[in-house]
Amino acid sequence: MEVKDKILQGAEELFMRYGIKSVTMDDVARELGISKKTLYQHVSNKADLLKQMFGCFTEEEEQEVEKIHDESTDAIDEMLRIAKMAIRQLRRVTPVAIYDLSKYYTREWRAFQRDHQQFRYQIVVRNLREGMAEGLYRENLDPDIVAKLYIGNDSIVDEKIFPAFEYQLEALFRQYFLYHIHGIASAKGLAVLEKHMDRNLDNID
Repeated sequence: MEVKDKILQGAEELFMRYGIKSVTMDDVARELGISKKTLYQHVSNKADLLKQMFGCFTEEEEQEVEKIHDESTDAIDEMLRIAKMAIRQLRRVTPVAIYDLSKYYTREWRAFQRDHQQFRYQIVVRNLREGMAEGLYRENLDPDIVAKLYIGNDSIVDEKIFPAFEYQLEALFRQYFLYHIHGIASAKGLAVLEKHMDRNLDNID
């Protein structure tokens, strides 16, 4: 494993375990068994470390989504596979990490959310258009509007609505995803959804 990859992976594990604010750059170097000099050859500070982690996450996600798109049998199958991927990602996130990002690293967190939303928008628009062509989604949908409604609703990570220490992100996302699919699916799409639901969203390894 490259040194930078080792740093990004190790830092993520520390941040998810202890929170971001409480973990120092000294902690990262010590945990990884590298010198601070080596660490600072790859990252400038904790904010830069977070930006690089976000970039790595985005790159991996884009590759996985394209693989899912190529392997899916239909638009609903694709959305279910993407939902499973998202739930696996959410399992890596702890409430304290989300809290620290939103409070102490607001600029980096907002920049990541903005870029991530744009990527999700493109994926959802493509899925909607393909699902409508397949007859699985209602024909009177406006893909642009529906996609923006879907990706623009950040309430599941809004501390005021769903406090992180009271609600699990995984459970919130399940409900949000099913709410979306049931709102856009045609009668044919609902039947296909039922067929695909043998891959239950409650049983993800």
